[in-house]
Amino acid sequence: MASKEENTKRTNRVLRISQLDALELNKALEQLVWSQFSQCFHGFKPGLLAHFEPEVKAFLWLFLWRFTVYSKNATVGQSVLNIQYKNDFSPKLRYQPPSKNQKLWYAVCTIGGTWLEERCYDLFRNRHLASFGKARQCVNIIVGLLKLSGLINFLIFLQRGKFATLTERLLGIRSVFCKPPNIREVGFEYMNRELLWHGFAEFLIFLLPLINIQKLKAKLSSWCIPLTGAPNSDNTLATNGKQCSLCGEWPTMPHTIGCEHIFCYYCVKSSFLFDMYFTCPKCGAEVHSVQPLKSGIEMSEVNAL
Repeated sequence: MASKEENTKRTNRVLRISQLDALELNKALEQLVWSQFSQCFHGFKPGLLAHFEPEVKAFLWLFLWRFTVYSKNATVGQSVLNIQYKNDFSPKLRYQPPSKNQKLWYAVCTIGGTWLEERCYDLFRNRHLASFGKARQCVNIIVGLLKLSGLINFLIFLQRGKFATLTERLLGIRSVFCKPPNIREVGFEYMNRELLWHGFAEFLIFLLPLINIQKLKAKLSSWCIPLTGAPNSDNTLATNGKQCSLCGEWPTMPHTIGCEHIFCYYCVKSSFLFDMYFTCPKCGAEVHSVQPLKSGIEMSEVNAL
C-alpha cells in the first residue's frame, strides 16, 4: 500500500514548469484586466486614476480572488492547467482544500502586500523629513528581506518542486492536479514527417539562391524550341527582328549580341548585368558584345511590315 501511494504521488506531482506557467498566466490576466479597465477612463481627464491606482488595483484583484481562489481553490492560471491548491498541513492523505483562514491570509499576503508596498512608495516619494526618511529606509529593508526570502524559496522550489512562491510556503498550500493527468501518446510518425519537411524546406532555402533561374529557363526554352534557319544573315535578322527574344514584344532600341536574334536594349543589358555568362535563349550563343542593330536592317523590316 505504501509503495502504491508513493507511486501515485510521483505520477500526480505537478511539474515545476506547470506551476511557473500558472504564475505567468496570472500576471498576464492581471495586465489584461488592468488595461481593459484603464481603457474605460480613456476619455476622462488624464491622471484621474493616478492618485487611487493602488486602491483600484487592490479592489480588482480582490474581486478576482473572490471568484477564483476563495470559491474554486485555484487561480485562473491554475484552472487552465488543471491545477488547484491543497492544504499541505492536513494529515489526511486525501485531498483537503485550503481552509478559510488560509484563503484570507493568501489575499492579505498577495493583494494587501502589493497595495501596502505601492502606497508606501507613493507616501514617501515627496516627503523629505527625517522621520519619513527613517521610515522609508525601514520599508526598503523589509522589502529587500522579503525579496531575498522569495529568491531563497525559489531556489528551494527548483530543487524540490513544491511551493513556487513564498506565500504558498508560509501558508502551507501547494499545487496538485484536479484530476489525474492522462498519459499522452506521442505520434512519432507525425514528428518524423515534420522534421523531414522542415529539413527539406531549409535545404531549398539554401539551394534556391544559388540557382540562376533565368539561365535555366533560357536553356530549357532553347531545348524545347530548336532554331531552324541560316545563321548570320541580314534576312534572318530582319525575320527575327519582329520580336525580342527575351520579352517577346516589339524590340525597343533593338540590339544584337553576335547572333541572328534581336533583343531590346534594356532586356539584354539587364540580363547581361545580372549574369556575366548570359547566353542567347534561342541558340545558346555567348555574349561577345552588345551592339545596336544596323539602320538598314531595321528600315527593311519596317518596310516589310
